[in-house]
Amino acid sequence: MMLSSFFEDLTKAYQAELEDLQSDSEGNDILTSRLKSKRAQFAPMMPMIEIAPEMVAVAFHGGIDFINPQALTMLLSEEPDDFPSWAEVADAVQFEAWAQKLADVALQEPGGERFLITTICLEYMHEKSNGNYQGAYQSAHGESDDAVDEVESDDDEDDRDLEVEGADWLAEQGFERLG
Repeated sequence: MMLSSFFEDLTKAYQAELEDLQSDSEGNDILTSRLKSKRAQFAPMMPMIEIAPEMVAVAFHGGIDFINPQALTMLLSEEPDDFPSWAEVADAVQFEAWAQKLADVALQEPGGERFLITTICLEYMHEKSNGNYQGAYQSAHGESDDAVDEVESDDDEDDRDLEVEGADWLAEQGFERLG
């Protein structure tokens, strides 16, 4: 998968933002409560969508179903100036009800369409790289197990590449490598 330089940089920042929200200083998992807080403060964070979209995009974490992964994969190779309109992309995803309310707020903002496209791509990459993506598209379109095995084999290679890149990035930030 070819990532544009925009998504290459932002994917790392998005992952780091989620990791920062994950636990408190004592190591307790508090991601759920921190995401709830982000969602409650979503509207006041709108001025940040242009300068730090990853800090706002995390509010959507866990609230997007990916209907058309092929469309999202294609978007990941694009720079923001080349993004299509939101209307052309909207059918590629399905928001949970609470996330749809956030999307409606974002669409009222200048740059809201670009932000939503960025958000769905970041969340898609996160889910895919962490092995959480369940392939709703495959289930809905009845692909055979053989086709899925082939795709999963390719995805395993992509996942390993992302793991190596992630480990390299963490090492650059001063963290020790595990294993």
